Amino acid sequence: MTNPAHAGRMLFVNIPVADLERSKAFFAKLGFDYNPLFTDETAACMLVGEHAFVMLLSREKFAEFSKRPIADPTTHTLALYCFSVSSRDEVDAVSAAALAAGGSEADGAEDYGFMYARSFFDLDGHGWQVMWMDPAAAEQGPEAFVASIQDADTAA
Repeated sequence: MTNPAHAGRMLFVNIPVADLERSKAFFAKLGFDYNPLFTDETAACMLVGEHAFVMLLSREKFAEFSKRPIADPTTHTLALYCFSVSSRDEVDAVSAAALAAGGSEADGAEDYGFMYARSFFDLDGHGWQVMWMDPAAAEQGPEAFVASIQDADTAA
């Protein structure tokens, strides 16, 4: 891989779901859309970002891609899925939508000042986190951002 961050790179995360239509409806209630070109009765291509997608796959379809046994997400964690939103209020709104759509809360709110997040389990038990990060913290990195705030407080 000579250019790991090339402009055309896309990310596809594949996860197994027990009931594809139920999962599609759940994530639609959280505001996600699907690419119809890559969605059928066995898979749904959920749009997460400009070049980032989550493939919701029936357990049978997922098994075609993996030669290992499929873990039960209600008892084993293989990954945690995190996506960002544009504000702290949107973190709360998306989390509330997830709970209203049948998801369950994983943790309480996490507030680090420069970052705010909430976590939930989807209908299959996969762990998701929705988060907002101050754009300056995202650009500078959290340590430099916190230091700049502390320096400003000290100067005042």
